[in-house]
Amino acid sequence: MSSNLLRVTGMISGMDTESIINAYATPAKTRLEKAKRSKTLNTWTQDAWKGINSKIYGFYSKTLSTNRMSAAYKKTKTTTSNAALSVTAGANTPNGVQTAQILNTAKAGYLTGNEVKASSELKGSDSLVSALGIEEGSEIKLSTGGVDTKIVIAGNMSAEDKAAAEADGKKVVTSMDDLVNVLKKAGVNANFDTANQRLFVSAKSTGEKSDFSLTADFGGEGAAKSMDALVKLGVAGESVISDYVKGQTAAGNATSRAEVMESFGITDIATKINGEDARIKVNGAEFKSSTNSFSINGSTFTVNYMPSDPNEEISVNTSVDYDGVYKVVKDMLKEYNDLMNEMSKLYNAPSSKGYNPLTDEQKEEMSEKEIDEWENKIKDSLLRKDGTLSDVMLAVSNEMAKGIKVGDKTLYLSNFGISSQGYFEAAENDRYALHIDGDPDDEVGAGKEDKLKAMISTDPEAVTEFFQKLSNNLYDSLYKKMSGNSSMSSIYKVYNDKKLTEEGKDWDKKIKELEQKVTDVEDKWYRRFGKMESKLAKLQKNQTAVGGFFGG
Repeated sequence: MSSNLLRVTGMISGMDTESIINAYATPAKTRLEKAKRSKTLNTWTQDAWKGINSKIYGFYSKTLSTNRMSAAYKKTKTTTSNAALSVTAGANTPNGVQTAQILNTAKAGYLTGNEVKASSELKGSDSLVSALGIEEGSEIKLSTGGVDTKIVIAGNMSAEDKAAAEADGKKVVTSMDDLVNVLKKAGVNANFDTANQRLFVSAKSTGEKSDFSLTADFGGEGAAKSMDALVKLGVAGESVISDYVKGQTAAGNATSRAEVMESFGITDIATKINGEDARIKVNGAEFKSSTNSFSINGSTFTVNYMPSDPNEEISVNTSVDYDGVYKVVKDMLKEYNDLMNEMSKLYNAPSSKGYNPLTDEQKEEMSEKEIDEWENKIKDSLLRKDGTLSDVMLAVSNEMAKGIKVGDKTLYLSNFGISSQGYFEAAENDRYALHIDGDPDDEVGAGKEDKLKAMISTDPEAVTEFFQKLSNNLYDSLYKKMSGNSSMSSIYKVYNDKKLTEEGKDWDKKIKELEQKVTDVEDKWYRRFGKMESKLAKLQKNQTAVGGFFGG
């Protein structure tokens, strides 16, 4: 704690009072530095435990929690006789062979307009009435997703007529840019290609329900105006012509396709690809999907393309994914090894005797690299020979060594070609690690007979039951270690975090008390030396006055 005392001394006496006072305060400062070092060690110890505890909890809550359930080992794979169809098996997909036939792929609706006929190159901002000769007030209609959007093409429409049209739910456009924006807002993709002078419109997704039509209501008085507008916009396709014929015929104005073509001067028609659903047959039953993906009996069927022979029957073979089961076991053992090796490294760390957290003064005399090396030496040894860490390692390794009842047999990891190295063969921090015979990624097991893969292929049920029970035993064992006690704040911790936290608070309190003690000692001696300086100053003043009296 800082002092408000004005500390000015030694000016009259010439004494090095700072050094003297510092000597008086040294015992208190020494105790303060010791307390700070203890607080630092407490913080580093908490961090060390948090790090390893996080990995232990991750192994417990994720890997073991998952692998103690039989579903973790239900791995299947599906192959097809033609790459046009791919199938991903689900968790409950039965093994066996099925037949499939691709009838159709999913398509998105697409309209490619004809080149518009303008007096000069049409720009997106040009008036459709002036540039293309579309009659004022012509109406067209976009239909998609079960919704109709009526569009009115205007040139010099009055504000009153425009307001009336909009009040009736119609969209008023004057240019190609306006039309493109209205089409986009209505639910399709649209673009006017100025370089090719064509309007392109497409559905936003595949399938029949996402398809669209750009046409008009052809049964009323404005039918001819609307048809003329669609022709001049370049979007009059075969379906538009057919709609016009039907609308006029229904209105009593019988006409034919040829008459429409001649009447409106149509020489080329717009190209419209209709949106279609994908269709496949599986075991004789037909299925439809708006996309090229189907969910059938727990599996996902994906149509990649139409086969060259549309009548081809594609075989779909679903079987146990032996490699998938092997990976589940291998991944669990790798995580176990990494965890045990790290705990071993912490437990067997070299002693850091003679190393203490550095003071600020000591750090000033060292480089960053030297500081890091010094502090890491201490941090690495914080859990050295720690009893709690040893208990966790022992509990986990004991479970791995136990026999497990599978059917009428008791099996061990060794029955699956899984074991640790001998005590003198393994490195000090690798003695708990388990190695799979035949694992090409493990130099210890590589080249040996792969018993695990053999067991998976010949008796997958036994493998599943063994590793499911092993995972459950490990899960229960770690749960007991994390069940909490008076020194733990909650479960899911294997160390006494509550005790360490309280110790940290105690050191914080002790540090404040010692800081105040240093301040008190310094203030005491500054006051004493201050009084001495004051008296010396007064004496010096008197001597000067006497000297002056005698003419000195």
